[in-house]
Amino acid sequence: MNTKPLDIPATFWELIEIRAAATPDGAFLEDEQGAALTFAGYRDAAERVAAGLLSVGIDRGSIVAWQLPTTIDSAVLMAALSRLGATQVPIIPILREREVTYITRESRSDWFLVRSDWRGFDYRALAETVAAQIGFAVLTVDSLPEADPATLPQPPTAHEAKEPHWLYYTSGSTSDPKGAWHRDASVIAASSAWIQGFEPTADDLFPMAAPFTHIAGVAMTSMSLRTGMRILLMEAFDPQRSPLVMAERGATLLGGALPLFNAFLAAQRANGPDPLWPRLRVGVNGGAPKPAWLHQEVKEVLGGAGVEGAWGLTEFPVATCGNLDDSDEELAGSEGVPGPGVEIRVLNLEGLEMGPGEEGELCVRGPQMFLGYADASLNKDAFDDQGFLRTGDLGTVSESGHVTITGRVKDIIIRNAENISAAEIEEYLHLHPAIADVAVIGLPDPRTGERACAVVSLGDGYETLSLTDLAAHCREQGLATQKIPEQLEIVKVVPRNSMGKIEKAALRAAFSSGVPTRSSSS
Repeated sequence: MNTKPLDIPATFWELIEIRAAATPDGAFLEDEQGAALTFAGYRDAAERVAAGLLSVGIDRGSIVAWQLPTTIDSAVLMAALSRLGATQVPIIPILREREVTYITRESRSDWFLVRSDWRGFDYRALAETVAAQIGFAVLTVDSLPEADPATLPQPPTAHEAKEPHWLYYTSGSTSDPKGAWHRDASVIAASSAWIQGFEPTADDLFPMAAPFTHIAGVAMTSMSLRTGMRILLMEAFDPQRSPLVMAERGATLLGGALPLFNAFLAAQRANGPDPLWPRLRVGVNGGAPKPAWLHQEVKEVLGGAGVEGAWGLTEFPVATCGNLDDSDEELAGSEGVPGPGVEIRVLNLEGLEMGPGEEGELCVRGPQMFLGYADASLNKDAFDDQGFLRTGDLGTVSESGHVTITGRVKDIIIRNAENISAAEIEEYLHLHPAIADVAVIGLPDPRTGERACAVVSLGDGYETLSLTDLAAHCREQGLATQKIPEQLEIVKVVPRNSMGKIEKAALRAAFSSGVPTRSSSS
């Protein structure tokens, strides 16, 4: 089945109603336990839950924070809050008291919806502890409340939907998280680059193991509502079990950051020559830039078209995505091209616009642009003089429009007054057979200002790696001498957040006081 995707309507609830009317019996959501909803079933369940929420006092003016795992109930709750016209503040499950307190205070939440517990953590206790400070009401939703939809007021109007009703927070590390305000049109538009890139239809099944409360949750839901694609929701990703569940259900699309693709590759190799995903069309990398080798390895080991890159931010979700007709070189070396309506300009550190292939900060403007930060004082420095969002990502845009991420504006190691990209070094180190994962960080150095420290986890079958071996590998790959790491730290797991981004602040804190082991090249 190959039908034209639905256009972006005025409200998120209208998108749900249009899809339910178009393909009421179409399969939409399923989970690992076998529960499932059709598109019409989703609409009906959301209306019953909206009525249930209304009966306890949640209505159009309510600000509702919710912290739930990736389940069908989470998807239904999101739709129910949209039906009511409430403002929702989704919080990813890994966040704890410090972040939850900050978020609910800044957002002025009236309600906080949680499970009693999940994966051994007492979320109700967390909610009640924070509520004692902030003053919101806590509603435990081990099962969602339901009531008669006849009690519901009219759905939100197009005019109301122009106001911000979605507040998504970037994951914080040592600093406070930043809240980004979105409206219905911008969260729906987050699906457009994906739709353009891998052309999903009702014949596709896309497993989602990332936190549903991340902005990817509403973007993935919008993509399915616009195209008829099915979604398999997975509460938590297990590297051994989850790939096999995805294979059993017949996934045609696989997505995630590098740790998930490593698990997919390991599962296929353990299975032997028979393909686990015989209907796989393409993989989609997101959450963090992919190493160049990933595309070809996925193509050879898993099948399909390889891996398309996708890039975006909470403030500007899914700005780019690869295309099925891209060359292997474009798929391997870029994060794709801008989605519909997205404009990108590249500025150097002096604010001058750069040409094709020239590196600078990537600045974006388009329909998925957020409306501003919850902390309005952050807005002044967020945009350039033409209204483009300064992403903080360094990159290039080729003549063909393909975007390559080269690092972060603040992820530059300044050694002997020379700027060195940590991402460039990581790309070379990923090619070492002993390295399963790697992060390169800049640490203070009394001689050079900063030194490059490689933090690595070793692959199966490797017990050690020396700095001398690492330096020899870098030279063999042609890496400039001044870029070769001068410190090596081996860890069991390179820490990443829920979206696959390396937690470099934590690594810098852990190793900045260590005594460096210097390479003979320095």
